[in-house]
Amino acid sequence: MVGIHTVVHPRRRTALVATALSAATALLALAGCSTGGSSANGSYGFPEAAQDTSSTITVWVDADRQAAAKAFEKAHPDTKIKVVTYDGSANGSNSFRTKIQLFDRAGSGWPDVVFSSQNNDASWASQKTDGKQAFAAVLDKGLVPKETLSNFTQGALNPCTVSGQVYCLRNDLAQAVLWYNKSLMDQFGYTVPTTWEEYQALGQKVAAEHPGYIVGTQGDAWTPEVFMWGSKCQANDITGPTSVTVKTDTTECKRAATLLDTLRSDGTVPNVSVFTPEFVKNYTGKVLMMPGPAWYAGAIFNNAQSLNVPAGQLAVAAPLPWKGEDKAVTGNVGGGTWFISSHSKNLKAAEQFAEFVTTADDYQVNVAPGYPAYAPAAQKWIAKQDASKYYATPLQPIVTAASQVWDGWGYGLFSQEAVWAKTMTPAITGGKNIADLLPTWQQAIENQAKVNGYKVN
Repeated sequence: MVGIHTVVHPRRRTALVATALSAATALLALAGCSTGGSSANGSYGFPEAAQDTSSTITVWVDADRQAAAKAFEKAHPDTKIKVVTYDGSANGSNSFRTKIQLFDRAGSGWPDVVFSSQNNDASWASQKTDGKQAFAAVLDKGLVPKETLSNFTQGALNPCTVSGQVYCLRNDLAQAVLWYNKSLMDQFGYTVPTTWEEYQALGQKVAAEHPGYIVGTQGDAWTPEVFMWGSKCQANDITGPTSVTVKTDTTECKRAATLLDTLRSDGTVPNVSVFTPEFVKNYTGKVLMMPGPAWYAGAIFNNAQSLNVPAGQLAVAAPLPWKGEDKAVTGNVGGGTWFISSHSKNLKAAEQFAEFVTTADDYQVNVAPGYPAYAPAAQKWIAKQDASKYYATPLQPIVTAASQVWDGWGYGLFSQEAVWAKTMTPAITGGKNIADLLPTWQQAIENQAKVNGYKVN
């Protein structure tokens, strides 16, 4: 399937304890032998467990990332790994955090590497909890090579960066672009819009000239991540580990809300989820355009269980700017992250695994279904997709969009999708306009942020 799947600090030893370590113990630790203790002055910026480079590393993956583990085992047969499959914290289950909290209380059991389908886990994994060591290892102080980190797509590691330090590696990106059916556009004599204003005008024209055809949807919980985020709506500006700015009464929020309300009222951006039988039944062959993440390609369009768009019809355009703005920005819907445990007794092997699954062609180009976050692999992945001849246009706009994700929408502990689904979706379904609901959305975000310990600005 083509497209991106969306589907912490150990107790610091005091100087007295540190100096009390015997010379023999220190030598053993330097030699990579287990001493049962940890180093208070880890060379990578966090307290390290005594290292044993011959030990087996435990790796947590979701079902879709089992292929990553298999690719690593094939490429590195001498590295011993134990693969454990879990849900990847999918759909905001929070299972990753819950399990780590249990291990923190027990004082043992932590995995060495963890994949998460969520982008906000660094917000908690980078912090001490109840005085316990932060789970996530600091990666940009020597553990991961600087050259490797610098080759990730610009902005790709933003979800992994807390207070200027990197705590995870991004697996794939889910930047929003403008998908469209080139065959239908040509048939109807339409030109691909170059601004959001043109997009809205074309949607209204489609309603009048070709009723039943659509130019997008707004029935999914990630609707704000496509339209509001792409409009620079400051509803989710994470300004620090425990601070957020929420402003839904801005021009940027109101223009996106008005666009959605207008096109919903004329039927061209219906309030229906792309993952429902209703969507497939009513809109197969009827999707003229669709703003959405890169993974829509495989999950929605090139999927026999969904729209099943024939080869040669699906095309893609870069994210749209608003009129008068020099540069377009876009939103992001998903993309996974890999964490290395600060508790790992084999950081060398753990780093080797995390670097392989995020950068190596053997996985990211040859096997991975989604757009890689690592730029060199991404270019090769795009070339592979272009060579498939499925698409009606080159996929370079996806590459362009990857570095256009607006950095004013952050990655906090709380889920914006959950807030939208609980607060906005029922009201919209009940006939209310998003523009009128912006104050309600603001209050719901503020409430959720405060529950999670954030100071709201």
